[in-house]
Amino acid sequence: MKQYKVAVVGATGMVGRKMLEVLAEHKVPVGELVPFASARSAGGKIEFCGKEYEIIELTEQNVKACKADYALFSAGAGVSKTFAPIFAECGAVVIDNSSQWRMDESVPLVVPEVNPAAIKLNRGIIANPNCSTIQAVVALAPLHKAFGIKRIVYSTYQAVSGAGVGGYNDLLGGISGEAPKKFPRPIFANVLPHIDVFLPNGYTKEEEKMIKETRKILGDDSLRITATTVRVPVYYGHSESINVEFEKPAKADEVRKVLEKADGVVVMDDSANAVYPTPRELENRDEVFVGRIRQDESVPSGVNLWVVADNIRKGAATNAVQILEYIISGK
Repeated sequence: MKQYKVAVVGATGMVGRKMLEVLAEHKVPVGELVPFASARSAGGKIEFCGKEYEIIELTEQNVKACKADYALFSAGAGVSKTFAPIFAECGAVVIDNSSQWRMDESVPLVVPEVNPAAIKLNRGIIANPNCSTIQAVVALAPLHKAFGIKRIVYSTYQAVSGAGVGGYNDLLGGISGEAPKKFPRPIFANVLPHIDVFLPNGYTKEEEKMIKETRKILGDDSLRITATTVRVPVYYGHSESINVEFEKPAKADEVRKVLEKADGVVVMDDSANAVYPTPRELENRDEVFVGRIRQDESVPSGVNLWVVADNIRKGAATNAVQILEYIISGK
């Protein structure tokens, strides 16, 4: 089997380390790994598949010398803006986990279960969607195909790890009464209806991301979508209450049957026996889990869904690796 030279930019961060873990678990044919990080981490060592690799400082010179086949990015929008084009110019295909390229019309925004054909439209850069959007569209895409979605109402309950190590530490430290450093208010024993910055229209940037990214991935700018995104005191795993109104008649049982056959979806829906997905029990899983499937009796054709996924895996690292696997497979 052909082996590839794969660079991971932001290799020492929470998502970067998870990318390495998923690459190994999925047995992606990585012949040589090139872990990039900031000058602060450069010179250190990182282990991958039983080998030790030196962490390289992310500079233009080092990128050009790297000659990678693929580059997985998880180092923030500013880093991606500067260095993703350099990798692409040197012949690598970049899969970027930041927000930098997601809404660029020339860059495909990809969830492999939903729009894999978009991968072939790349010009050297492919965008990984926002974590909360990824799990939502995995569940919604087959329903849009079957019934035609008219309107979506998102309400999210997002883990602190979505804000990186700083968010994780705010919850951990908050248990012992430490003041928050990452979040504007304490997150321990609290919920914050505030993810990313507030925009002039009163929405947060996270809410805007979900709205715009959903339309782009599903290829339908006519979709009516609103969102409220909330940070909750959970370490890993985003949960979402999704209310969907359809163009065609759709009963809850019909929706359940579609989801049971959907790629990447696991239905956990037996409310009478308290069977429904929760983030704690589904940590470190790659699938998107759906439960609480029930009719919305306030509209002619609507349902409510409860959707849970590990935000660091399927919401970030796993989705990026799946894109890479799809390219390597030559589909």
